Amino acid sequence: MLIGVSILTFTILRLAGDPTLTYLQNPERASPQQIAEIREKYHLDEPLYIQYYYWLDGVLHGDFGWSKTANMPASQALTLKFPATFELAILTTVFAVIIGIYVGTVSAIKVNSIADQSSRVIALVGVSIPVFWLGIMLIMVFYKMLGWAPIPQGEYTFTKFDKASLSSHSGFLLFDTLWSRDWRFFMDHLAHLILPSVTLAFASTAIIIRMMRSSMLEVLGAEYVKTARSKGLPEKIVIKKHARRNALIPTTTVIGLSFGGLLGGAVLTETVFSWPGLGQWSANAAVNLDTAAIMAFTLLTAIIYVLANLIVDIVYAYLDPRVRLG
Repeated sequence: MLIGVSILTFTILRLAGDPTLTYLQNPERASPQQIAEIREKYHLDEPLYIQYYYWLDGVLHGDFGWSKTANMPASQALTLKFPATFELAILTTVFAVIIGIYVGTVSAIKVNSIADQSSRVIALVGVSIPVFWLGIMLIMVFYKMLGWAPIPQGEYTFTKFDKASLSSHSGFLLFDTLWSRDWRFFMDHLAHLILPSVTLAFASTAIIIRMMRSSMLEVLGAEYVKTARSKGLPEKIVIKKHARRNALIPTTTVIGLSFGGLLGGAVLTETVFSWPGLGQWSANAAVNLDTAAIMAFTLLTAIIYVLANLIVDIVYAYLDPRVRLG
């Protein structure tokens, strides 16, 4: 799948424009000789399949090419941008999973009640509201009106804190601030994470609620649940060990794919909150036809989806013993 994605993206980008301009500081002032030298150096004068071979060989050696948008190697840009998006995706998924599974379960247990009707309305609103509009509304309410949230620019308050002061420099600020025991920096960074995470989590939560509710309704009508109740088991045990665990199997697929999409970069949310992650970088790369950055981002996204599906399969084996036996 990774090879197929890379071939398709590589071909489309080559048809979209000449990548030679990416390697020139001032393309409008470049002489024909400079352009010819660049094309020869990066094998851009070769047939398309030869160009792909050299690109793939570079990728296998950690060279994704030069990102004009970031003004650095694309591999280095990925290293710098990925931690911010990863932290955002993790916190978003935690919010979405906890709220989505709980509300979806309650909605199915108390079907057609006020709680059920309310959750269905929330789910419908969640999948309908544009993410960028919700982000702007949250900024207006919690930053402009109430003053509860920090200024929505970047990962932390630049005037108060300095990343160089941290003893760990993994790029993951939540980990670095915890490792350095800089609690003020940690809380400041966490405060900057809340609003974009809630914005992203709203849509994901709505999808998980709908999936969990429908799965729970199906499972609650199954024979093994009726048998468990007829044996006199407490309702909490029936729901927790017999119904909810089986209802989580299709819901896990949705969670895994949502997490993969979040790691691929939440373009609109990162743009609204000026979040320095993969989404904002990839959007700028697409506008500027930065072929190296687009290829690196696309390949990373494909890898993330493959890993997400692998993790989902592993979780299946935990939730359903029949998968392990098979």
